Amino acid sequence: MPTPNPDALHFLQTRRSRPAKTLTTPVPDRDTLTELLTVASRAPDHGMLEPWRFIVIEKPAMAHLADIAEARGTALALDAEQIQKDRGQFDQGDLAVVVVEVQKPSPKIPPLEQTYAVGGVCLSLVNAALASGWGANWLSGWVSHDRAFMTEAFGLAEHERIAGIIHIGTETSAPPERGRPDITAITTWQ
Repeated sequence: MPTPNPDALHFLQTRRSRPAKTLTTPVPDRDTLTELLTVASRAPDHGMLEPWRFIVIEKPAMAHLADIAEARGTALALDAEQIQKDRGQFDQGDLAVVVVEVQKPSPKIPPLEQTYAVGGVCLSLVNAALASGWGANWLSGWVSHDRAFMTEAFGLAEHERIAGIIHIGTETSAPPERGRPDITAITTWQ
């Protein structure tokens, strides 16, 4: 018979990301963040390719990234609301981790499976932060998909891309519960 872990199951049943705009200081120190990154890296990784790396954004770097986001949004002729939304994550941020997908050549592991692994790292980082008592939120937005932003802001190579920007800090307010999927409507039994 399996040995249940009711505390872990309860955490997973009730976990809830915290909106990045509600996070503030204090933020995890480097040792604490290193532990969270270590936990996140235990995500499933077919072929042990480790198709990810991390870029930690600390407060002093946020203003520069906000300026790059605004300049790119303007160059792309995005509307002011879109520009402000993605600029805002840096203007308001105190600590974030960019999870970078690093596609690795493999005759056995297709690129899509590597993408899945990196998504697992993003979710694991959010869950590790939440389980440690921090607030956390996984953001993307147009900045995560704009090649020029990725290159200018983080120096990403062509075979790299942003999988997520995970903001971590102290939550200032508990988020309201949101609707969840109707499992019976999305499950087929065979």
